[in-house]
Amino acid sequence: MKYLNLGLLFIFPLAWFAPLMRTQLVPEWKFPNWLGSATLFGPETITVISGIQKLWASDVALALAVTFFALVAPMLKCGGTALIQFGMLSSAVKPIIMVMAKLAMADIFIVSIYIVIAKGIGIGSIEIDWGLYLFTGAVILSFMVSIASK
Repeated sequence: MKYLNLGLLFIFPLAWFAPLMRTQLVPEWKFPNWLGSATLFGPETITVISGIQKLWASDVALALAVTFFALVAPMLKCGGTALIQFGMLSSAVKPIIMVMAKLAMADIFIVSIYIVIAKGIGIGSIEIDWGLYLFTGAVILSFMVSIASK
């Protein structure tokens, strides 16, 4: 179980850069061949990192919160759990690690709300990509490691 948790320290960063979804507000439009076949209004690929970058440009407070919940909390939780499992940190910090585990689950909630809101508005389209499954799986696996490590 401790090596599975250690693997999460590599899976999480991979999931942050993996494509979560592709969004498109208006239908894709291609120029005719004789104009070069360029595409306008193509889909935009969203990753955890690209979403956080956009937040930094528009709302710093929200960007700080999402950065903490999506990046910092999962890594602190996995790193702290690994240190405990390998005997390098006292098990007295387990309550703090459990708080990190609960905070790290918030990132799935954030992504889910984004999808529900966008689909509810009915503007454009959203396609779920493999990165969302990887990211969700990493969070769920991290949660299972936490339960098994008690």
